[in-house]
Parts: sequence; structure tokens; C-alpha cells
Amino acid sequence: MQVTGLRFRPLDYERHSQCETVRVAEVIEIDDPDDPRLDDFRDLSTADRRPDRPGGRGLVIAEGVVVVERLLASPYPVRAVLGVRRRVEALGELPAPAYVASADVMARVVGFHLNRGVLAAADRAPQPSLDELATGRRLAVLEGVGDHENLGALFRNAAALGIDGVVLGPGCSDPLYRRSVRVSMGHVLRVPFAAVDDWPGGLKLLQDKGFVVAALTPRVGSVELPDAGLRGRRVAVLLGSEGPGLTEEAIGAADVAVRIPMSPGVDSLNVATAAAVAFYAIA
Repeated sequence: MQVTGLRFRPLDYERHSQCETVRVAEVIEIDDPDDPRLDDFRDLSTADRRPDRPGGRGLVIAEGVVVVERLLASPYPVRAVLGVRRRVEALGELPAPAYVASADVMARVVGFHLNRGVLAAADRAPQPSLDELATGRRLAVLEGVGDHENLGALFRNAAALGIDGVVLGPGCSDPLYRRSVRVSMGHVLRVPFAAVDDWPGGLKLLQDKGFVVAALTPRVGSVELPDAGLRGRRVAVLLGSEGPGLTEEAIGAADVAVRIPMSPGVDSLNVATAAAVAFYAIA
């Protein structure tokens, strides 16, 4: 065990006027990959799942300095940090224990070589209800978006383009899977989301709150997005999975079907790309 100049802010820290009580952290050197203090980071290819999945612990895992910094600034309670020394030192003050290990030890713990050099594990934080999300002005509503990378990219686009929240319908992956958090560059930790079980009935709640539900679909007869009159209104953009797209039930429950005008011979875009175009169009 080694004490360094790194500092962390304990969860029960006190503030006195302009001053803050800060402790000097014990940065714990670990050379044994079987050390039980690293269990939050063990076998991440299978263990970063929901608690009800085999091997799942339901933790939030952040990778890389930038994403870990966003986790530290989020409402998710950080449990521990693991990394090579220079990556841990780049984080500055930490609210949780910091474990320093070699790249080889880290790889043996997590189950793969980690190029980004640092990880953080956190507990989940409560998410708003659909009714609470509906206090915003612009929402993304997803049906069947099960690919972790598409979901992460979509959350990153939502954060960049001012979407107030994401509604997860049936068939969507957990946004807090490690891969989704990584691809979102940590922005999934700042964009609120809510799962809805009543489908497509949950869309009626949004409509009752004054949202125009716009289903994005390339089908013939849909209105071109620039001509739909959505800019400046309260809009919920309804997006489906790649391949099958939105179900007939979801499209039928929407107020309007819209499409992105495209060049001949191209009928669709990646769902995260299509979402970015739609988010920009309704700003």
C-alpha cells in the first residue's frame, strides 16, 4: 500500500464557507489479479450486465479518463477506480478508493487488454418516470434498439443536440451496459432515460402532455422531415431498430410519419445517424 499526493473527496465531506475538507487518498498498489478488492472489475465481458442476468452485478462501468471524469460528475455513486498510475493521477480528486495496477494485471482482471488504462465502477442511480421526462420539450423514443453501440451513439447525439430525455420502449438494450457507456463517451450518464412497459400506449401520455409524436420511417407516404413543421414544437422523435424499423403499431400510434430525404438508391441510415439528423431538424 502506498500513500501519494492524490486526493479524494469522501462521500461525507464537509464544507465550511469557501473551504472544503479533503483527505489524502491511499492509492492502493495491487499486483495480485485475484485480489477481492478488484471484484467490481472482474470478467467484464460477462459481468457488466443487469443483476438479473447470469453473472451480472448491474454496475455502471466507465472506461478511459474522459468517460471516468463524466462518471465522477454524474449522480452515479462511484465505488472504486482501477488503472495504471498515470491514468489514475490524471483524474485528480476522487470520491472512492483508487487501485493502481500494471496493464498486465488489469488485463487479467477484466478479461481483455484495456487500451484506455483506467476504469471506474459505480452503482446505478434512480431514473425519472415517463411522466417526469415529459416535462421537457424534445424527447427521443426508441423501439427495439438493441445494439449497444447504436444506443451509445444515439445518447451521445442526444446530448450534443439538446434532447431532454430518452424513452426506452420494448426491445431496447440497457443504456448502462459498458459498451453503451463507452460509445456514448459517458453522455449516457447525463441524458435522463425512462423505460416504458405500456407499448405503444405510453405514447398517448406524451401526446396528452402536448408532444407531437413523429415516427421516423422511410415508408412511402411519410412526410419529408423539413416539411413536417416540427421545428420549435414539443416533439417526441420515434425511432426503431435497424432492419425491421418501427412496428406498424408504433407508427399507427404516432401523430405523423416522417422521413429524411435521401439520394436515389439509399433508403435508410444507421439509427444513430438518422436520430442526429432528426434531432437537428426539430431544434
